[in-house]
Amino acid sequence: MKTYLRILQYARPFADFLPLYLLYTILGIFFGIGNFALMIPMLNVLFEQTGALEIPATLPTFAPTLDYVTGTFYYYFGHVISTYGKLGALLFVCLVLITSVFFSNVFRYLSLRIAARVRSRVIRNLRRDLYNRVIQLQLGYFSSGRKGDMMSRFTNDVQEVEISVVNTLQGVVRDPLYIVAYFVVLFSFSTKLTLFSLVLLPISGGMIAALSKRLRTQAKTSQSTLGSMMSVIDETLGGMRVIKAFNAQAYIKGKFEDQNDQYARTSRRIDNIRDLASPFSEFAGVLVVAGLLYFGGTLVLGGTSDLKAASFIAYIIMFSQVLTPAKSLSSSFGNIQRGLVAGERVLSIIDTEPAIRDQPGARVLPAFEHQIELRNLQFAYGDTPVLQDINLIIPKGKTIALVGPSGGGKSTLADLLPRFYDPTGGQILIDGYEVRDCTIHSVRDQMGIVTQESILFNDTILSNIRFNTQATDEQVIEAARIANAHEFIMQAPDGYQTIIGDRGSRLSGGQRQRLSIARAILRNPPILILDEATSALDTESEKLVQEALTRLMQNRTSLVIAHRLSTIQHADEIVVLQQGRIVERGTHDELLRREGGVYQRLNSMQTNGVLP
Repeated sequence: MKTYLRILQYARPFADFLPLYLLYTILGIFFGIGNFALMIPMLNVLFEQTGALEIPATLPTFAPTLDYVTGTFYYYFGHVISTYGKLGALLFVCLVLITSVFFSNVFRYLSLRIAARVRSRVIRNLRRDLYNRVIQLQLGYFSSGRKGDMMSRFTNDVQEVEISVVNTLQGVVRDPLYIVAYFVVLFSFSTKLTLFSLVLLPISGGMIAALSKRLRTQAKTSQSTLGSMMSVIDETLGGMRVIKAFNAQAYIKGKFEDQNDQYARTSRRIDNIRDLASPFSEFAGVLVVAGLLYFGGTLVLGGTSDLKAASFIAYIIMFSQVLTPAKSLSSSFGNIQRGLVAGERVLSIIDTEPAIRDQPGARVLPAFEHQIELRNLQFAYGDTPVLQDINLIIPKGKTIALVGPSGGGKSTLADLLPRFYDPTGGQILIDGYEVRDCTIHSVRDQMGIVTQESILFNDTILSNIRFNTQATDEQVIEAARIANAHEFIMQAPDGYQTIIGDRGSRLSGGQRQRLSIARAILRNPPILILDEATSALDTESEKLVQEALTRLMQNRTSLVIAHRLSTIQHADEIVVLQQGRIVERGTHDELLRREGGVYQRLNSMQTNGVLP
């Protein structure tokens, strides 16, 4: 129940829809019951038993009761009989019946429109909160293979909430009102028959529910908007590192909101059209029935038929209508249970608090001026230590290279600077400011990152380079020139407007990497982190990318992670990490002179063509 009520909160403000929904529902019930109540005077006309009707001599005084409604109708009905005869009375009843059915379906459709609006609002808000929470979660949350499960929660679980919980809201409110109203009228017809019907109702309702379940087909509507939204979600989960590094949460949220709102509007239109089909078909059917009744009635009045038991027939017709809301209400409670499980899975993500977040009173990190200091830095994944006692100073404008065997902690150390993770011990200081005391946005705003895996988005080349900036086209082109990317871009089918495919699948590895470098150049960060930016490239691509990186690193403070030692020979200092500790440090020449050193061994292995 707690989960159900919490999901309902996503429909707020309730005052926006609940009063109108209740009004339309009650009016729909009123006219719906009136449709079947009109069968009695119609059949009595056909059976030539109008004299048995209790027709009041004066118009009843208004009162919110069933007797006032029936008394008012019979007053006018008696007036029509006395003025126009039985054929006129029959026509009058048929016209009133058509009017009643029309208004019944109008109000039912209006209530369905409101329900569709509430449904789309709940799902839109639920999916938005889920997406916003995913954007806020720390990078480590996505490193344990949760993307598939996350996508399932965005799609299957949210859809199950929509089908099993939100769609039942209408039945939970409407169906009990229908059942109560019908039984009030049925008891006024016959207490004995109604008590007997209470025994048959569960059996009949169960049979109809079983039959409906077998006959119901699952209509699957392919929505391109939903596919586009899932694509944005997939790119978000796959590109989380770049999004966070570029402080692009608001930018990527904007792209998602556009798709999410468009899907909500599309879903609402589909629901409105679908919900219109049922009342329209029923109204059209009643028009045909009313015409047949009038035609058949003329035959009865002509003496060619001997129908009887008008009230009993009306009772049976009205009783048959109780089965529909009863069946719907019983199936709603079963469906809700499946939806609540899915809702709990979705809400569990929304309730997850980010491990990396701004501390209360966090300050904005001032512009970088002097140095970065890692002081007694330690980090562990759970109980597994990764970095231990790291002490390192990176002066402004210097290039520091991290090398060492795989698993030594190089990438982890680089991830600690932009606060993808927080250290478990020690400090990271930028110009003396502890990064955990500064806002995440201001820390990452001063850093540019180029990783081994080029993370691009299914958009144009121009948009990928301009990513989350307000750069002009000329600035984008200049950044591409510096990154050695302009030439191949101009050879693309549509130049800078070329769509590069999912994750840049239409480009080569070197081309993707150069676009990533152009993106970093355009950002113009004072601190640069290069995480094995050339290790996955062929020789020719590596040469072009290395030239671009050299331009990018000019006048910047750079932390470079490299497996290929030839790319970092000119670094101001090379730091060798092994098993999470600094084991050597110095320039390229100094480290080569150390007999038996780790760096000398790595260099010898690469020089001889054997990778470490």
